[in-house]
Amino acid sequence: MRMKLSVIVPVYNMAAENKLQYCMDSLVNQTIPREEYEIIAVDDASTDNSLGILREYETKYSGLVKVIHYDDNRRQGGAKNAGLQAAEGEWVGFVDSDDWVAREFYEKLLKKADETGADVVGCDYSLVTEHTMEVGTPVVNNTDEQTGALDREKHGRLILRPGSMVIKIYKHDIIRQNKLNFPEHIFYEDNCAGSLWSLYFTHFERVNEALYYYYQHDTSTVHHISAEKCEDRVKAAELFYDECRKRGFLDEYYTEIECRFAELFFVNTLFSYMQGVRPRKLSFVKKLRTGMITRFPEFTGNPFLLQNTGEEEAKWIGCLMASEGKFFRKYLVVLAVRNLRKKLRRGSNL
Repeated sequence: MRMKLSVIVPVYNMAAENKLQYCMDSLVNQTIPREEYEIIAVDDASTDNSLGILREYETKYSGLVKVIHYDDNRRQGGAKNAGLQAAEGEWVGFVDSDDWVAREFYEKLLKKADETGADVVGCDYSLVTEHTMEVGTPVVNNTDEQTGALDREKHGRLILRPGSMVIKIYKHDIIRQNKLNFPEHIFYEDNCAGSLWSLYFTHFERVNEALYYYYQHDTSTVHHISAEKCEDRVKAAELFYDECRKRGFLDEYYTEIECRFAELFFVNTLFSYMQGVRPRKLSFVKKLRTGMITRFPEFTGNPFLLQNTGEEEAKWIGCLMASEGKFFRKYLVVLAVRNLRKKLRRGSNL
């Protein structure tokens, strides 16, 4: 009998606080029969005891848990690609190793696929700050307007808002046939893959339940902005653009790709960089402006971007497009004033 599902878990230094055990326990105790799925845990050159923990699960759950180890760190994209190469399942899913899933997570997604004939199925997720199986703050990951048979309009909506990849299962044959994979050696690999992958699937369904637990903690990638991560976000956006052009999607979905690229490459990166990185460099800001003008010279008029950009952000974008230097100086002054006001408020509360 062909394997029904392969679950790929990229792992890097998750031994502390039983994070890795909590994730793995949720996976080995799924309600689908054990002979119908496999868990491929890819240790991406961990420097703690993550590999030792995974080996224990591999021994205890022989045939269910398979461990792949790399001596050089390839980041999550590289680990996911290694898992895809080894996967034997008809369906493929991904789980971040500091998150976990409900026991019936994969049973419900696979059932929805069987009932509807979908080739990709997702659900909602729950934001939690502690290890618990109780639903915390539920988040709707995709919308009903994006589901069903995927026509031009729905594909466009998925480019703009692909949603998280870890709460979905994907038909493996489509991944293989279209040589879909992840960027390696960078953060934000899903920024490139999520929108691009969605264009190859023909029927998307979702389970209206929060079955995936997204762990919010201080060491999460999203909570620490650095120059390196901003550079990686830029690279992920560039790869997304290059793949869309190479694969022939750019003309058909120009407006949606323009908006998605502008958000990833320019808007999100610009304000994250200016607010979170020390020291800031004008050269990086110039790089963002040049990159946008080179690829999408009229992006400021994109209707989707205009809908999603706040008034203050739009003002700053206009300032930057007029003059990088003026933007850089003015934004630093505004940040300095804000920080001073925060210090004064803290002082008055003592």
